[in-house]
Amino acid sequence: MLTAFTAGLLLITISELGDKTFFIAMLLAMRHSRWLVFVGAVGALAAMTLLSVLMGQVLALFPQNLVGFAEIALFIGFGLKLLYDASKMPATLCGEDVEEAKQAVEQSTSRLVHGKAHWGVILQSFGLTFMAEWGDRTQLTTVTLSAGNNPVGVTAGAITGHAICAAIAVLGGCLIAGRISERTITFLGGILFLIFGVVAVVK
Repeated sequence: MLTAFTAGLLLITISELGDKTFFIAMLLAMRHSRWLVFVGAVGALAAMTLLSVLMGQVLALFPQNLVGFAEIALFIGFGLKLLYDASKMPATLCGEDVEEAKQAVEQSTSRLVHGKAHWGVILQSFGLTFMAEWGDRTQLTTVTLSAGNNPVGVTAGAITGHAICAAIAVLGGCLIAGRISERTITFLGGILFLIFGVVAVVK
């Protein structure tokens, strides 16, 4: 269980730091209550994690050899792709994800019901985060991890990793965003995925 928790915590934290959901939480926290934004974001990420773990448990019903091969292929494939992407990136700070997050927040804010401000902010944060996370690399990672590891450990680790990133985003995301190099984060993510791919091979 500890191994599953650690894997979920490390992979999710590195993958989410500087991701689109990170910037959505950061931008919303600059407009609304940080606490309300945090509640909505973590609620969405926890719901996505639980859904992904359930999908992983369904995947675990397949032959273990097949599941193990899929786990290895996904981790090594993601790792190599991230390293390749990092090699093509300029040594600049995050930009594309910030712009996408800004557009999503602007469109959602225009539809926010001001008469229910508190619930509106929570729902806005929940909806934007959930949609941004759907089909993302971290969702596929959680599905794969839970298929071959302790699902309780993966769930706890992934939710903890998401909560850490959400807290960083709403508390000091603006300061950190100005110092995050997308290439560095992508490179670190690639190395981490390759490490877990090797661990999956030898276990």
